[in-house]
Amino acid sequence: MTNLEKDPEVDVLESGRAGAAVQALEPRLVPLGGPRAMTVYRTLPQRGRSLVGAWCFLDHYGPDDVATTGGMQVPRHPHTGLATVSWLFDGRIEHLDSGDHAATVVPGELNLMIAGRGITHQEISDTGSTRLHGVQLWYALPDEARFGENEFVHYRPEPVHLPGATARIFLGELLGSASPVRTRTPDLLGAELILEPGASVVLDVRADFEYAVLAENDEVEVNAATVEHRSLAYIPPGSTTLVIASRGARARVILIGGVPLGEQIVMWWNFVGRDHDEIAAFRRRYQAELGFEAPDPADAGLPALFGDFPDGQPAPLPAPPLPNIRLRPRA
Repeated sequence: MTNLEKDPEVDVLESGRAGAAVQALEPRLVPLGGPRAMTVYRTLPQRGRSLVGAWCFLDHYGPDDVATTGGMQVPRHPHTGLATVSWLFDGRIEHLDSGDHAATVVPGELNLMIAGRGITHQEISDTGSTRLHGVQLWYALPDEARFGENEFVHYRPEPVHLPGATARIFLGELLGSASPVRTRTPDLLGAELILEPGASVVLDVRADFEYAVLAENDEVEVNAATVEHRSLAYIPPGSTTLVIASRGARARVILIGGVPLGEQIVMWWNFVGRDHDEIAAFRRRYQAELGFEAPDPADAGLPALFGDFPDGQPAPLPAPPLPNIRLRPRA
């Protein structure tokens, strides 16, 4: 029996079409900050799967009543070696980062932050938002790109209309629509699809990609396999067609995909590296740069990784302690 089959968070669903099994990854609930703690549903990473293409993280949240949950209150924190994708359905989030980028995240608009060798940012829901609902995804930067400069990109994709459905392609190419956003990670796809009740769409896809479909607001069928609400359906490379169908309600899905990264990564807290020692160095330098711990003499003379931040903002988050065992790379 494979590790995937042993994982209680993963079910293997036989597909009635396209020949390949659809693997359903169930979410785990994670409280996101504060005493009232907005809950997010995390489907990547988990023991059964660390990556889909270069995608390494997927949080799904809401719809939440901000008056009850307190909304999103994530103070300044670091990232290395990855890019973050914010995609909202309801509400507004204020983004601020140490690359001198400030933006309001609104529904239907991509906000991509490429951390490169290092950045810090904060995400706080707008005071005028009464509901908050969306996803945040990360993808790992390949080795040749992960020590580059940080960057922030905003893009509003135009809808693509097809019988019974509407799609917005925010990264990559699908249905004849190509996002102009450069990801520094070749062969990546990110899209939102909204299907009318009982509708079915047939997507021509790349056989060298692996894909995942998040059942965002209701259960859906992916290649004839039922995928529960908030679960993520994984489809391995080899398929040239994806068939996604709604059941009895208007359904929204998030589709991600890409060529398998082909690299092992270590992901811990908000850092992506390649081994334990690299992660430990990122943590040590962040703690020193933000004044949580004394600088290590071994880092003397190294340039700052995490940048300056505007005054008057909430206090930054300290990094948690490293575990007592060495972090192991995962493919």
